[in-house]
Amino acid sequence: MVPAHLPLLVELDSDPEVMRYLLGRARSTEEAEDFWAPKCAETHSENRGLGWFVGFAGDEFVGRWDLTTPPQDPGADPEAGWRLRRKFWRQGLATEGAAALFEHGFRTVGVPRIWAETMAVNLGSRGVMRRLGMRHVRTEHRHWDSPLPGAEHGEVVYEISDSEWVARPR
Repeated sequence: MVPAHLPLLVELDSDPEVMRYLLGRARSTEEAEDFWAPKCAETHSENRGLGWFVGFAGDEFVGRWDLTTPPQDPGADPEAGWRLRRKFWRQGLATEGAAALFEHGFRTVGVPRIWAETMAVNLGSRGVMRRLGMRHVRTEHRHWDSPLPGAEHGEVVYEISDSEWVARPR
């Protein structure tokens, strides 16, 4: 992901369904630019071979994936994430892109574990996590000032270790 991808990311976040389990609404252009511009320019994860990535089907923008650590703890196990344009949902592309990142994270970078989280009611992302071989490790009930619909069911955390990745059915 580089600054030239910023308009694509702004468009992605302008779809309220894409943002349903993140904000409960679309981001404004200004909000999306403020959110994505620093990530497009981020380099701390690259020192380890991780980062933010965009995907295309031919010339058409599909979405974005990440495998990142917090800047304050670059040695932490990376968190995975993805967000796709709605027209590409239910085609296996979220799983395909994440699997490529997981393979890179485990085989090239040498991370021991990858984790991800989402709202418990986000069945689409939970399905991607299961298809990747991730296992549910806990459900957390957090306090939110303005909770989204479904927040009362909690946030789920999934993870997979390097050995589980190698042993998973393909």
